Amino acid sequence: MADYTTTFAVERTPQEAFDAITNVRDWWSQAIEGVTDQVGGEFDYHYQDVHRCTIRVTELVPGRKVAWLVLNNYFNFIEDPPEWERTKVIFEISETDGGAEIHFTHLGLVPQYECYDVCSNAWGGYLGGSLRNLINTGEGQPNPREDGTAPAHQHPAEVLRSERPSQATSRAEDANA
Repeated sequence: MADYTTTFAVERTPQEAFDAITNVRDWWSQAIEGVTDQVGGEFDYHYQDVHRCTIRVTELVPGRKVAWLVLNNYFNFIEDPPEWERTKVIFEISETDGGAEIHFTHLGLVPQYECYDVCSNAWGGYLGGSLRNLINTGEGQPNPREDGTAPAHQHPAEVLRSERPSQATSRAEDANA
């Protein structure tokens, strides 16, 4: 089982990359609540009714590493809503001649998971787009606080949701079986 990984380069120092990664509201979601820049800190992420999770910061090594543990998770577009629970998210930062390289791994997000395609696509948008832009230019493209326009990488999850029967319909069918 291969965990989801991606690597990208930026034109800033490893410390600037680290500072941006821990500034989660400016690249992932403006609606994040909680502590994102202290070991032991916990924060809540949510995107409308599609995805919500609670994450604990487990490791911070300035200019080198950020690690999180997903404590709980809910997706409304797959059969196993808590699929990410107990998975780990790791950012490893290394210096390069022109700046820094960020190696991202989501340990436990594997192709066998139902959300893999949607989640890897979303991570790609957040990391290769929003986070990279935040590091290089000082401006990311996080999810808006509430009821804003969804980022393009949210579209696959919206398509999956529209193709699934509603939870109420599924429960009614189960009760009649």
